[in-house]
Amino acid sequence: MKILILEDEIPAYQKLVLYLNNFFQDEIPHDWARSIVDGEELLKENKYDFILSDIQLLDGISFDLFDDVSTDIPIIFCSAHDEYLFKAFNTNGIAYILKPYSKSDFNKAIEKYQALFNQGIYNKLNHETLTNLKTALKEENTVFKKRFVIKKTKGIQLLNVSDISLIVASGDFCVATDLKGKKHTISQTLGAIFQQLNPDKFFKINRSEIINIDFIENIESHFKNRLLLKITGNKEKAMTSSSTTAEFRKWLEQ
Repeated sequence: MKILILEDEIPAYQKLVLYLNNFFQDEIPHDWARSIVDGEELLKENKYDFILSDIQLLDGISFDLFDDVSTDIPIIFCSAHDEYLFKAFNTNGIAYILKPYSKSDFNKAIEKYQALFNQGIYNKLNHETLTNLKTALKEENTVFKKRFVIKKTKGIQLLNVSDISLIVASGDFCVATDLKGKKHTISQTLGAIFQQLNPDKFFKINRSEIINIDFIENIESHFKNRLLLKITGNKEKAMTSSSTTAEFRKWLEQ
């Protein structure tokens, strides 16, 4: 058995390898690519039993890769995208793991792959299906995010975007604080999250923080052309970077 893993985030890749080896109780041979270019080269030169693929890679979306390189190999998608795209996956009967996924979620996806493939009822990804998935992804990206699906020990919880006061980057993940000061882990990068938010409500004040205008309680001047922001639910003040302060001032007055 040999697996291809398409995942641009290193911690997510390491997690997939760990779960994969645990499921099969052995070290499973695999190749790893973080981009469409590298993934295409591997697919043309190797044969795999199945593919574990994120949707967003370093240089684009994996749907484009599978549209360019036709393959009969079963694919299990692993992504933080939900709503429109999740519905599209269910409609097409494709195995899908929603980030942040647990070991149990991963095992269920592998078991689904095994059941479909062993029964000979796995549906190959064709151009029409990929077009539908791309359309769903486009619709999801053009509609501002309303909520995030948060997986916790007690189950799945929904975090309404309107309740988020601050989002802080933490490696390949982010921590969102709500208006009550409760923290929630979102398994996406800060850049990916920011693209899904309404720019009239949210502003990226520096490389690692996004604030919600509805929860700014106070603004103070700071040295080196920076501003200190008191944000609801947060003890520590957030601070604009020197390069974003001017744009932030304009944004406040729009």
